[in-house]
Amino acid sequence: MNNNLSADSLSDNLIKRVNVGDMLTRTAWRMPGKEALIDISGNKERRLTYAEFNVAVNRFAHALLRLGCKRGDALVLISANSIEFLVTYYACAKTGIVCVPINLAWGEKEVAYVLQHCSARAIVAESQLLDLAGKAMSTVTTIRDIIIAPGTSDTSRPEQKEMGVNWHEFNELCKNEEPDELNCYVKDRDPISYLYTSGTTSAPKAVVSSHLAVYLESTTPPVVAGFSAKDRSAAMMPLFHTAQLNGVITPLVYVGGTAFLLRGFDPEKLLELISREKITHIFGLPMMYRMMLDHPNFKKYDLSSLRLALYAMAPMPDIDLRRAIDSFGCDFMLGFGQTEMNPLTTMFMPEHQLSHSGSVGTQIPNVQTAIMGEDGNLLPIGESGEIVYRGPHVMEGYLHNDKATAEAFEHGWFHSGDVGHFDADGVLWFEDRKKDVIKTGGENVASIEVERALYDAEERIGEVVVVGLYHERWGEAVTAFVVPKPADVGTLTPLHIQAAAKNCLDGFKQPKAVIILEELPRTATGKVQKNVLRDRYRDYYRTNLS
Repeated sequence: MNNNLSADSLSDNLIKRVNVGDMLTRTAWRMPGKEALIDISGNKERRLTYAEFNVAVNRFAHALLRLGCKRGDALVLISANSIEFLVTYYACAKTGIVCVPINLAWGEKEVAYVLQHCSARAIVAESQLLDLAGKAMSTVTTIRDIIIAPGTSDTSRPEQKEMGVNWHEFNELCKNEEPDELNCYVKDRDPISYLYTSGTTSAPKAVVSSHLAVYLESTTPPVVAGFSAKDRSAAMMPLFHTAQLNGVITPLVYVGGTAFLLRGFDPEKLLELISREKITHIFGLPMMYRMMLDHPNFKKYDLSSLRLALYAMAPMPDIDLRRAIDSFGCDFMLGFGQTEMNPLTTMFMPEHQLSHSGSVGTQIPNVQTAIMGEDGNLLPIGESGEIVYRGPHVMEGYLHNDKATAEAFEHGWFHSGDVGHFDADGVLWFEDRKKDVIKTGGENVASIEVERALYDAEERIGEVVVVGLYHERWGEAVTAFVVPKPADVGTLTPLHIQAAAKNCLDGFKQPKAVIILEELPRTATGKVQKNVLRDRYRDYYRTNLS
């Protein structure tokens, strides 16, 4: 709370502001007894109504203020999916503290960079992740308090004097705090979070997301995907990523739905949960749907409660999509966007899934999408260029990085770094990341075009990723990395795939080599790391052509 503010200015702010924490306050006000969170991520199931969820948030928010945290301070959150994760996020929102979720796939070096870069004031860490927090903060001088959230196991912690910080137990800190609402001044464009992108070629960039951006984005799924208080959603994707947090959870809280918090994906456990708890929608990666479909007990479970299956990170191959729609018996939708857009920009609607298979959908309310040429001019339908956006979903900028912010906002639009085009139906087709376009023999090849063609041409492919690798003659050579379907391991060969490519691709787009792998490198959110493949196999053609 800012004590320099007049009573009138604070009162005016509380009446008119746009604050993500107020979404929870209002939902708890109108439906206090409605189930909000069911945490089945640990050894013991925990259930909270909206009234209980809101009280837990208020108690923790009061505790943070009592510790001396204030509006604009950064609080780093190191936690898997749990009630405490969401209590922390909404407590930060109500107080104006900036929440900084940590990618749990990161190591000590990346975490230390984030702590230093955002000048972290406090840390909330699950007990089993204390070691990571302790090692990472050894050179950070701004941290005053570490709050230990209950986790899956207990880990010994360094002595308080050695670390120079105050240690607190999450539940102990909250139990004597008041449950009433907070009166804190928070502006609409104040940051609610710093979300650090996965730095593939440099240090991660911190996306500054405002309350206004997240609040308005949270109204989109209810409008375009029908989120409602009747929905019961399984949250298996990590909450530290904007897709699960702001693409699903904040919209669900906005309308008063119920979220089941899972610590990861297990195909049979998810199928059992859908059947037992009458889950109405799920959100996962294309590979997750394939794993459920291929599970030997798939037909044993009652999935009739499902009305919507959301997917993201990559389009679903047509053959898998048709099979999934038929087997799950519900609508499928793809959400397209990025962290800087908090995250949604287009939605691939159920009615387009089969007629425009492979696209990323149509424009949504609040986001204006266009295609821009290298000269900064907008391009007409059918022409390829960079996908750019305008609208209140857009980030405020990159923290402490004016140069990157200016580049991202050049020509009065936000630049996505994606290449695509609109067709005559107003459907957006993603062609590639600009950095992933392969320049081979003077021609540009979109890696995703080759991937789609190979999926369609060879049904024994489980997953395929295409990248450009250095080649003395071609500059970059189109190279395919393939994981066969389980039943075809050992029988699907590079020759089979190259033969299929000849029937569906122009000569310069055909892979110069096919490399069979057991698995593909991925981020914590399931995205394939093309940069890792490029680095790991950068000398492939030098070695094989010498």
